[in-house]
Amino acid sequence: MRVLDRYLLRELAAAFAAVLVVLALVSLGGLLADLLSKIARGKLPAALLVSQLGLRVVDALPLLLPLSLFLAVLLAFGRLYRDSEMAVLAAAGVGPRGLLRPVAMVALPLVLLVGLCSLWFAPEALRLSRAMIDAANRSLLVAGLEPGRFIELPGRHSVVYLAEMAADGSQFERLFVHAERDGRIDVITARAGELFQESQGEERYLSLVDGFRVEGEVGRDDWRLMRFERNDIRVPSAEPDAAGSESERSSSAALWRSGDREGRAELHWRLGAPLATLILVLLALPLSRTPPRASRHGQLLVALLAYILYLNLLALGRAWLASGDLPIWAGLWWVHLPALAVALWLLWREQRLPAPRPLPRLRSARA
Repeated sequence: MRVLDRYLLRELAAAFAAVLVVLALVSLGGLLADLLSKIARGKLPAALLVSQLGLRVVDALPLLLPLSLFLAVLLAFGRLYRDSEMAVLAAAGVGPRGLLRPVAMVALPLVLLVGLCSLWFAPEALRLSRAMIDAANRSLLVAGLEPGRFIELPGRHSVVYLAEMAADGSQFERLFVHAERDGRIDVITARAGELFQESQGEERYLSLVDGFRVEGEVGRDDWRLMRFERNDIRVPSAEPDAAGSESERSSSAALWRSGDREGRAELHWRLGAPLATLILVLLALPLSRTPPRASRHGQLLVALLAYILYLNLLALGRAWLASGDLPIWAGLWWVHLPALAVALWLLWREQRLPAPRPLPRLRSARA
């Protein structure tokens, strides 16, 4: 490897690592806030916080990696232009085409990684996330209830106490529930019970057997006492879209065999992720050119606007494919091909030497 290639590769790798860390921290903050909000509303068990956070990060990699590489190329080569290092390289005979080799050393492995994440890792992460949430719906242990402890149900203003519980967390004995809402108190006791889920739907219920229910308002004498043989209490269910839609969780092979429009739209979206990564790298090379005395972030703003436009067009095309407004054979190529053509044209214009200017004519002086 040439000394120049090692230098450019080191600059590009350092910029990529820095951008990826910053974007990952921002994404982790957003994902953590969303998960904590669902836990506070009782839509997700607190025991699944770390695992769900990790799985959702894997699902976000097909979007984080292309953007990180795009910004890394802009920042690394933009600094070389501002510090006049590119002018020195041009004087030594190294043009924009000479930058492709170190860029390819970083871009090609990342394109392969984005393809693996988009086609395999992300759907597997969503399926595993959904399986863990479904297991939480069927087990009181995963939902956070423990025998011998008073546990507050998030989002329900209720306190639950269980004396004994089965090993799988589905059945319990001697239950106590205290709930308060709008000044009214509701106390329920039961000898035994179990957790079950509707055969159709996402709702979970505690089925209580042989118990009492006392309901009333503090300070008033209109309390009601009821004895029941069986009483069902709804508990907070998991977030319906916490693990993506059915097409997002399906494997790429299943989407290829599928004939529905939503599945084909999801397949085009997955196939477009590695292609978009390559196109963004080619687009970042000419956009990174910055005059020595120009603003540091002026060209970066233009590049980010181009990235946002490209990503929004892909998302719009995905929605059109799923709704039937766009034929399946068109896919997302109507977005990728023009973007690739623009990137190649900018590279060609960057490589082309400017035409020489004609010398001005000198007027002959009269004697």
